[in-house]
Amino acid sequence: MLPMSSDEPAAEPIHLVVSDEDGGQRLDAYLARQLPTHSRVHLRKVINAGGVLVDEARTKSAHRLRVGQHIRITLPELPREGPQAEDIPLDILYEDDAMAVVNKPPGMVVHPSKGHWSGTLAAALRFHFEQLSQAGGPTRPGIVHRLDRDTSGVIVVAKTDEAHLALAKQFEARTTEKEYVAIVVGRPDRDRDRIDEPIGPHPYQRQKMAIRRQHHAARRAETFYEVVERFAGYALLRVSPKTGRTHQIRVHLAHVGLPVLCDKLYGGRSKITHGELGATINEDTINEDAINEDHVALDRQALHARSLKLLHPISGKPLCIEAPLPADIEAVLELLRQSP
Repeated sequence: MLPMSSDEPAAEPIHLVVSDEDGGQRLDAYLARQLPTHSRVHLRKVINAGGVLVDEARTKSAHRLRVGQHIRITLPELPREGPQAEDIPLDILYEDDAMAVVNKPPGMVVHPSKGHWSGTLAAALRFHFEQLSQAGGPTRPGIVHRLDRDTSGVIVVAKTDEAHLALAKQFEARTTEKEYVAIVVGRPDRDRDRIDEPIGPHPYQRQKMAIRRQHHAARRAETFYEVVERFAGYALLRVSPKTGRTHQIRVHLAHVGLPVLCDKLYGGRSKITHGELGATINEDTINEDAINEDHVALDRQALHARSLKLLHPISGKPLCIEAPLPADIEAVLELLRQSP
C-alpha cells in the first residue's frame, strides 16, 4: 500500500467535480482518465491509502460516481526519476522472465521515502534486474506489494507491466495465501484463533493504525493465528492474514494482548536483551559476548513473511515460495528454548 503520511511530502490537493458524462464511472477508472500520468494501479493504491476523498469521505476504488460529487485527491510528491541502482546483495528465492521473489532482510525500506532515499529494496532491484515493471510508479520499480521496514521475508517483484497487473489483481482479490512467523509477548490461552476487527488510522498518532469500529475510514481486516510453540512469557505463532491492511498483523496481535516482540510502535519497546529473555546460557557452547545478560538479542520486530502461494502471472501455474527464518529470530528461539 502506498503510504500517505508524514514520511512522504504531498503535493497540493487536486479538486474535481463529476460531470454529467462521467456519472456512473468507477472511481479508479475516472481518476485514470483525469490523471493520465498516473497508472490505474498507482491510483488504486492512493485511494486505498486514503489519499482520495469523495464528498469528504474515504471510499473504495470500485465506488460508482454520481454527477456533482466533489473529489479531492492528494498525491504524494514523487521524484521524477526512480531510485539509482545500488549494489546491495539480494537473496533471490525465485526468478524467471516475468517475475522474481526476494527474501527481504530486516531493516531494509522497500521504496524511497523521506529519510530513506538510499539503501532501499527498489535501489537493489535496479542493480540486479535489467527489466522491472513501471506500473507502480517511478519510485517503485517492480514492486507489487510491500513489507514493513523491520519485517523480513518473501516479497514479489514484477519484471513486466503485464505481470505486475496480473499479480496486483491476485492481491486485490485476496487469492494469494500469505504465512508469517511471529514471536509474541504473552502466552495465548487458545491454540488458534481468528481476529476479525476493522482497522483504520489511529485517532492521534499518524504513524499508527488502530482498531476502529464504526469509523468511515476503517476497513475490514481478518487474521488467523496458530500457536506453534509456547515459552515462559512468550509464544511462537504461525499467522495467516486473510486481508492486507497496513500493519494488520501487528495491530491485531497487540489488540488481543499478544504484541509482536520488539515492535516499538505497538508493543512499546524496540529491543530485548538475553537477560530479559530469561535464558539459561550454556557457557561451554557460546562465546563470551553471547553470555552477557546485557547483550541485545533482538532489535527489530520478530515478524517474518515465511511463505507466499500464488499463481504465476503469465502461465497460471501455482507457486509456493518460502523464505527460511532469519538468523536473529532463530537465535531468539534458541534462547527461549533454554529458558527455565
